[in-house]
Amino acid sequence: MSATDATGSFLSPHAVATPPGAEGWEQLYPYYALLSEATKDVEERELWFFDGMHNPSPIYPFDTIMTENWWVACNQLTTRVWQIPPSWGIDHRIINGYLYISPRGVSDPQQIAERAEHFQRRAGHYYANWDEIYDNWIVKAEDCIGRLKAISFAPLPDREQESFVTEHRGLFSSYDLLTSYDRLIENLFEMGAYHFEMLNLGYGAYLTFKEFCQEAFPGITDQTVARMVAGIDILLFRPDDEVRKLARLAVELGLADLVRDTADANALLAAIGEAPRGDEWLQALEAAKDPWFWYSTGAGYTHTDRAWIDDLRLPFTAMRGYIDKLEAGEDIDRPLERVLEERTRITAEYRELLGTDDDREAFDQLVQLARTVYPYVENHNFYVEHWHHSIFWSKVRELGDVFVAHGFIADREDLFLLHRNEIHSALYDLIIGWAAGTGGRGPTHWPPIVEERKRQLAALREWTPPPALGTPPDAITEPLTIMLWGITTERVQEWLGASDPDASELRGVAASPGKARGRAMVVTDPEQLHEVQRGDILVCRVTAPSWAPVFSRLGAAVSDVGGIMAHTAIVSREYGLPAVVGTGYGTQTIKTGQLIEVDGDTGVVRILQEGDA
Repeated sequence: MSATDATGSFLSPHAVATPPGAEGWEQLYPYYALLSEATKDVEERELWFFDGMHNPSPIYPFDTIMTENWWVACNQLTTRVWQIPPSWGIDHRIINGYLYISPRGVSDPQQIAERAEHFQRRAGHYYANWDEIYDNWIVKAEDCIGRLKAISFAPLPDREQESFVTEHRGLFSSYDLLTSYDRLIENLFEMGAYHFEMLNLGYGAYLTFKEFCQEAFPGITDQTVARMVAGIDILLFRPDDEVRKLARLAVELGLADLVRDTADANALLAAIGEAPRGDEWLQALEAAKDPWFWYSTGAGYTHTDRAWIDDLRLPFTAMRGYIDKLEAGEDIDRPLERVLEERTRITAEYRELLGTDDDREAFDQLVQLARTVYPYVENHNFYVEHWHHSIFWSKVRELGDVFVAHGFIADREDLFLLHRNEIHSALYDLIIGWAAGTGGRGPTHWPPIVEERKRQLAALREWTPPPALGTPPDAITEPLTIMLWGITTERVQEWLGASDPDASELRGVAASPGKARGRAMVVTDPEQLHEVQRGDILVCRVTAPSWAPVFSRLGAAVSDVGGIMAHTAIVSREYGLPAVVGTGYGTQTIKTGQLIEVDGDTGVVRILQEGDA
């Protein structure tokens, strides 16, 4: 299916055909997340782009809790709290199982001015007290995580414990099961609110600095602006730092050969436990795992992206690479000092170009604010999408075990085929059957539904979602859309003319400087990360922060989605790798094994012939 229609615009979202075998897929999702004939005129006038950054695959019914969460949390801050002047937030629709989102701008100058008055006063309070508010934010986030850890689920007993009688509690296991589920869902929405409490302001401060630079220094690139803020030691690099420490310790304790030669994680742990001084290394590993290995291999928005703590292959593979470098006498640290030197040099050079003291003062204030808010923009990801959400998914699996024990589903993973509201109904069915001794309707009701949904999701995975649908606006002004996804007016126009799957050149955002040639490694599933070889050029829809250890083996990176502040861009700059993000069609156009060239200075990716090597 072509991504554009005969008029040169994107296809109408209502013109998208259902993939064969996926008929009836709409029943997997709530009505408010779907296109509607009643709102067709409005939906066709909007631009909808594929959010492969957070949901690269068809969404499981339960996993919609994440998209529904930020649909409210992000937008209420934008529209009702901060009143960000040019933005009415981001709308959502699920199309063929994939999440499409639409940036909604404010065009009325009077309305923008009215919103700006409120924004300056409210945002100004946060900017003026940023460090104190951020410190308190960490307290709130860690408390929310602590309460999440305390939630537990267990099958209902054949007979209630005697203490419920002797202590006159008056409440029983059925009540505990229902309220624990309610607390689980409430906890997710609480963390979702914290997620966006300061995020929009972080992007707003950076965007304001960027706009000042673009006006003061015509022709300055987004990448140059980003390098004036880079070099801050953020939490998202801490897990990789812990892996480096474990690699150094393995060399120090004489365990390097054991780590390098044992691919299976469980076998390695057992072997180290038997080795001299192996207990020292295992203690260091346990100390690092909580919280640093609660690190999702994806964006944290889908249950299928397991955390390092569930699957040690990714950190252990990286560890072996670090051990090889250490024994070869190479430095395994991130080039933080070099990045900071570049930041200082570039900032000073541009500051000197300003003609007045007032301009220099404004520049100093804006760059300092951007550097102040930047750590939160990245650090919140570790607290929210990784630490919290990884524990959240593990708690849902605990609940899945309860449904398996009572015969409602065959496997704990099947619970993700139910929407959270369906689970609440199923829980009540379960406790009715337990209380009355009838067993409930669930064991006959849910298994065929689960199997049908598995079949539909499998068919939806065979469909390739186009990067955009609908009608491009005159201008895109929503800050997150620009900064995080890299969707700009110019990028949309390039997509309109770049849908040729046989194109030998792709254009995107010049995200990290430098030029590299190498073998393409197209990664559409985190499982493929284990196949990455040294010098490969990673081509993906988007990277996750937990992929950072892989970057030590890469020659460059390319992504379908993302802007100058996307994780692919940030991690590439911090590791000194050339990168181009927001290509739209990279994973569709480039094949694993092809020789490609990545120009991180101009934002161009070229597919080369073998003779060009």
